[in-house]
This record gives sequence, structure tokens and C-alpha cells, in this order.
Amino acid sequence: MMKAIVRTNYGPPEVLEIKDIPTPNPKADEVLVRVYTTTVNRTDCAILTGRPWVMRLFVGVFKPRQVVAGTDFAGQVEAVGKNVSSFKMGDRVWGFYDEGLSSHSQFMVIKENKTIAKIPDNVTYSDAVASGEGAHYAINLMKKISLKPDANVIINGSTGAIGTAALQLLKNENSRVTAVCDTKNISLIESLGADKIIDYTKQDFTDDSEQYDFILDTIGNSSFKKIKHLLKDKGVYISSELGPNAENLYLPLITKIKGGKRVKFPIPTDCKKSILMMTELLKLGKFKPVIDRTYPMEEIAKAYTYVMKGHKTGNVIIDFK
Repeated sequence: MMKAIVRTNYGPPEVLEIKDIPTPNPKADEVLVRVYTTTVNRTDCAILTGRPWVMRLFVGVFKPRQVVAGTDFAGQVEAVGKNVSSFKMGDRVWGFYDEGLSSHSQFMVIKENKTIAKIPDNVTYSDAVASGEGAHYAINLMKKISLKPDANVIINGSTGAIGTAALQLLKNENSRVTAVCDTKNISLIESLGADKIIDYTKQDFTDDSEQYDFILDTIGNSSFKKIKHLLKDKGVYISSELGPNAENLYLPLITKIKGGKRVKFPIPTDCKKSILMMTELLKLGKFKPVIDRTYPMEEIAKAYTYVMKGHKTGNVIIDFK
């Protein structure tokens, strides 16, 4: 038996329970992982609540298909199926999948060809798991733009998991990055390489005098109308959220037809590619995940409540050790 965080219906953090359930047995093509660390992220919160409703198309229309929560993990291989050749007992591994992995548990199984990779020797379990969800969405934001050297980019929401990842990934591409953050996180954002910082507690970033090739809105509290004047003639606005009245779903087509300044909306794909890319960056020391705080399994509802307030810096870790 193992302890796992479960729920049978959509709802607030209070629907979560810690229960003893049977430890899964790996099938022939699966790996059994002892989970040491996981996170609570925005994707987890959407799966927990079933909001926005579009999420239910992927995780269950009326109730969650997976009883055990969790979308990412870092841990150690405990057993492998008879046909598994890529992993062996004792391997340190990590992964992320945005439709759920049932990873908020002491043990989990995953097919060896899915979103699982070995953790580099120089990387901790916590740093590995904190390089998944936010980085995956940052990568997908950047897929929508054609970066040239010295591209001028502004990130609205630079301190979250997506924002801190996007900032580092953009600097790896030699972009010039303006980061919007609050006063207490200025030192952090400077350490991640931001070229310019706008403190939103003192200045509305939409009042900035510069023009940008790209605007990345990682928290979705702006809109194309509000930021259009900040874009260069062929500039692009990309948001991680649907926007007012879901406008970011239809504005990409309208702005494409009109020409000039564009809106693009990223539909995240290929978690496996993102995990492999981040594994290499971690190995080379070219990415440093930001961790806000760590909770024990017993405080999982508290962790969800904190994340759902929308003020976390980087990632929130859940410790299963």
C-alpha cells in the first residue's frame, strides 16, 4: 500500500484527501517510480477545479478520469517491466505531462516512452521537478515567435514558473528582455539576467516608452488592446490565457488577415520534447529553476490554496520523502 492524494470530483482544495491505496505494479512497458518530489502548479489547479471548462475535454468532462492528482514528478526507479530497456532500478528520473500522471503519490507508473527522462548527476530532485510545467509552457510561448539576435521582448509576469523560465530561455537566445515584476523580486529577476525591470507596484508597464518585437503575457491580466501601442509594426503579442471574452482564440485569425501587429495563441504540445530539452539545459547549467516554498504531503490543500492565490514566485514543491 502507498499514500496518495486523491479526489473523485472537481472542486476546491478541500476535496483532496490523503488515502492508502494499492501500490501500482508496472506493466511490461512501464517503469515504477518512487516519487520524492512533485509540484503544485497552475495546471494542477485547473485539473483540480475543472476550470477553465476546456480542461475537462482532456481530463474528464463530468469528473476527473484520474483519481490521484499530480502532473509532474522526480524520483527513483523502483522496478521496471520486462520489456523496458531505457531505465533500470536506481535511476534518478523526472517528468511532466499536462493531462495528469497521478504523481501526487508515493509511487507511480509511467510508460518508458512517455514523458520521463534521467536526471543529470549535477541536478537535485527539487530542481528537476521545478523545471517542468512552467518551462514547458514557456517553450510553447516561444515556439510562436521567430527570435532574432537582440530581439526586444517584454515579459508581463516574470516571477511565476512560466515567467522565470521564459526569462532564462530568452536570455539563452541572446534576446534583450524587459521583465515586469514587483519590488521584492527585483534582485531575483536581475540574477536571472533581465536587461530592464519594470516594478508594477510603481509603474504600469503599458505606460512604457519602448516598443517591442514580442510581448509575452504569462499571467494573462492584460489584453491586445491595452498593449498594442507597445508593439513594433510587425510585433507579436502572446498570452498564456484566453483573455477577455476568450479573445485570444479568435484575434490570431483577425490580426493575421489584417496584417501588421499580431496576436498568437500557443496550444501547448510535445511535453516529451520539452522534458528532454530542459534535461539538457539543466545538465549544462543553463537553467536554474526558481522555488518559492516546499510543503509536506500532509499540507497539500494548503499548497493548492497558496498557488491558487496567483502570487507564487517560481514553483511550489511537495516533498514526499
